[in-house]
Amino acid sequence: MADTLRLAVIIASTRAGRFGPTVADWFTAHARRRPGLTVEVLDLAEARLPAELTDLDDPLPRAVRDLAPRLAAADAFAVVTPEYNQSFPAPLKTCLDWFYEEWRAKPVAVVSYGRESGGALVAAQLRQVFAELHAVTVRDGVTLPRYWELFAADGSWPKPAAACNTAVATTLDQLTWWARALREARTARPYTY
Repeated sequence: MADTLRLAVIIASTRAGRFGPTVADWFTAHARRRPGLTVEVLDLAEARLPAELTDLDDPLPRAVRDLAPRLAAADAFAVVTPEYNQSFPAPLKTCLDWFYEEWRAKPVAVVSYGRESGGALVAAQLRQVFAELHAVTVRDGVTLPRYWELFAADGSWPKPAAACNTAVATTLDQLTWWARALREARTARPYTY
């Protein structure tokens, strides 16, 4: 369907025992309930992008060639990332640096988790990085401070009354609006800056 938007949800953490897949599953479940939105999860632990970038004239490594069309096909991105030492994980920076055109003129939502800030510092840093890549971060995102406290007594996550359940709706509203607006703009006049 031509009106369907494609959302790529990127799991940034590659650590053993990481919480990222739990957050991504929760966010993705909300996104998949929206009509006209298809969701693909891109796990950087599975992508295995090389940390060392090649020279411009060198052939791209297979992992980069494999991920590029999946990123390019997306109309929007949601980056699920922890906050490590007041920043985002190195594999996410590596992913951002390997690609350029794939991000351009597309919206990005940040879904962050961490200690007291919930990843607010990560979101601020990613706004700067995505601006350099000519991507548009949506104003609202989801921050999950002390995410371990959001488990319900039955072990489910997050608790039904958790504020993040409202934040995810607002974030998806903004993300889909920008995805549609920017896709229409790219179609009418390609973004070449």
